[in-house]
Amino acid sequence: MTIAAFVVGLVLLIVGAEGLVRGASRLAARLGISSLIIGLTVVAFGTSSPELAVSLKAAIDDKAGLAMGNVVGSNVFNVLFILGLSALIVPLAVAQQLVRFDIPLMIVLSGLVLLMALDEAIGRFDGLVLVSCLVAYTTFLLRHGKRAASPESPAGTSPPWGIDLLLVAGGLGLLVLGSRWFVEGAVVFAAYLGVSDQVIGLTIIAAGTSLPELVTSIIAALRGERDIAVGNVVGSNVFNLLGVLGLTGLLAPTGIALSPAMIGFDLPVMIAVALACLPICFTGGQISRWEGGVFFGYYVAYTLYLILAAARHDALPGFGMAMLYFVLPITALTLALLAFRDLRWPRTR
Repeated sequence: MTIAAFVVGLVLLIVGAEGLVRGASRLAARLGISSLIIGLTVVAFGTSSPELAVSLKAAIDDKAGLAMGNVVGSNVFNVLFILGLSALIVPLAVAQQLVRFDIPLMIVLSGLVLLMALDEAIGRFDGLVLVSCLVAYTTFLLRHGKRAASPESPAGTSPPWGIDLLLVAGGLGLLVLGSRWFVEGAVVFAAYLGVSDQVIGLTIIAAGTSLPELVTSIIAALRGERDIAVGNVVGSNVFNLLGVLGLTGLLAPTGIALSPAMIGFDLPVMIAVALACLPICFTGGQISRWEGGVFFGYYVAYTLYLILAAARHDALPGFGMAMLYFVLPITALTLALLAFRDLRWPRTR
């Protein structure tokens, strides 16, 4: 029964997110918003709705480790796994707005969350600040998108408004139901495997709730909508930090308590991943296949580290030393050299 509830809950999350994204995207297109802005807002926020539903449910049930682990794990998964896999399939073009504004904003917000977490909790005031920033960010994007959008009206074959509104409402309902079953199943798994809620949140739940982002980005890349593929990931990460974490901290009865491991390791990893986006997206104005392979490989290494740490395996110290003193410095040096080359000898595209 636990496995069935977990699987059915995950399916409902994905189906609900799909309905929500489809209906909300068409509503946004009717209002004349550009595709990049739709990717950063409507699609990104819609595909992040499973994270919001799961984190709110976990926080209300006093499972703060699941809530925070879900946000941090989803942000790491979105960049390393989704962008990495999407770029392995087809190189991703990166819009200049993302490099100049949205990715730096994601980095700043990641650092802000770490500062808020230093007192070992995300409280209601922190949540209020984050939600206020989300309102300001969304307002800015929508105004910018209105100015940048083409004046063309939607095709006459578009479904009626009522169908789109029904999709949005039905998607939200499925998300609420799916999140309940999904969290309950994950808690039982955590107890059975003898690992913490935080580790389950960082791995199983983070990957499960990020499946809508994964499917959306891959399909968008294959269809040539590469702005949406990258914008979906960046926008989802911003929404996770401001919307999911903000609303969870604001509505959770006692806020979100944070463990020393979350503050000392997982949040810094999330910041490092956000920082890695800037040089990779800047070089050549695209994420190439080999850069996607680097991202994907780092996600495998990160997940392996979490598993070794949870099992307290003897290989953990050696694995950590190799990553810290060999793999990470070489990657950082390579990206720095590529960024320097592009600054000094810009490519003509």
